[in-house]
Amino acid sequence: MAGMVEVKNLTKYYGNFLAIEDVSFEVKRGEIVGFLGPNGAGKTTTMRIITGFLPPTYGTAAVAGYDLVDKSRQARSHIGYLPETVPLYLDMTVEGYLAFMGAIRGMKPNRIKTRIGEVIDACRLGDYRRTHIGKLSKGFRQRVGIAQAVLHEPDVLVLDEPTIGIDPIQVVETRQLIKDLSGSHTVILSTHILPEVSMLCNRVLIINEGLIVAEDTPKELGNKLQGVERLEVEIQGPRTEALEALQKIRGVIEVTCSTNGDSDRNVYKIQARRGLDLRPTVSRTVISNGWSLLNLQLVSMSLEEIFLKLTTDEEINV
Repeated sequence: MAGMVEVKNLTKYYGNFLAIEDVSFEVKRGEIVGFLGPNGAGKTTTMRIITGFLPPTYGTAAVAGYDLVDKSRQARSHIGYLPETVPLYLDMTVEGYLAFMGAIRGMKPNRIKTRIGEVIDACRLGDYRRTHIGKLSKGFRQRVGIAQAVLHEPDVLVLDEPTIGIDPIQVVETRQLIKDLSGSHTVILSTHILPEVSMLCNRVLIINEGLIVAEDTPKELGNKLQGVERLEVEIQGPRTEALEALQKIRGVIEVTCSTNGDSDRNVYKIQARRGLDLRPTVSRTVISNGWSLLNLQLVSMSLEEIFLKLTTDEEINV
């Protein structure tokens, strides 16, 4: 099945400056995909091309099967876009603004009326439908921005930094709203907040210096990049003896220890050769010494570690 968003060999020059080069990816129906990259990596350029704001220099981008150059109007009718700075008219009411946005999108009056009620409910704006947008907090303005993006029932939502600059309670509610929308929309989410990607996204794309350097789930990216197996074990027993016993296990590269409050209760972080699952050996070592095994788990790379490794280590190739 073809993807809702298909990007092939996308390249964009600004004069002599190469912003993105040979960018290709696909986003399937119902997916939430995180689009990450440091400042200047080409993230905004790519998003502007797939929303129809910029033409590519080379390559193609299509939404719902429509090419964004040859059939731009049809393609854009399937896109809902929330830019980082939401284009709102502050002297309009929420209801009036949504009616205006529906009209300029060519929606029929009866459909506009029905959809305004639906998106106001979905975005939890019921208490503010007749409030002037200028009187709303940034978090509620963000909800109005999402409401306009989904008003015409697009197949694809492109959200650029949807939770930036809003308070923690609004962040939680906005993330939940995005999750709720994903059931009926394909979502491309650009954000600098890496835990947000882990919480919301099925898959992550990382762009650096105009090139896609990784595309996978955070877990699988960690498996590819880690290079070693990492274990975390909590033991109740003498610290020095436990540390020495763990260091002697065949295949262990390094063991570090941090106290967990009690003098004989500590957390040990173990690095082992890749491909070795040392959990059975570690548990036997702890039990045979008469110590208490309180916790034992494999530890994956965090998304922050993955991002930093991919955008700072030129040797990485996944």
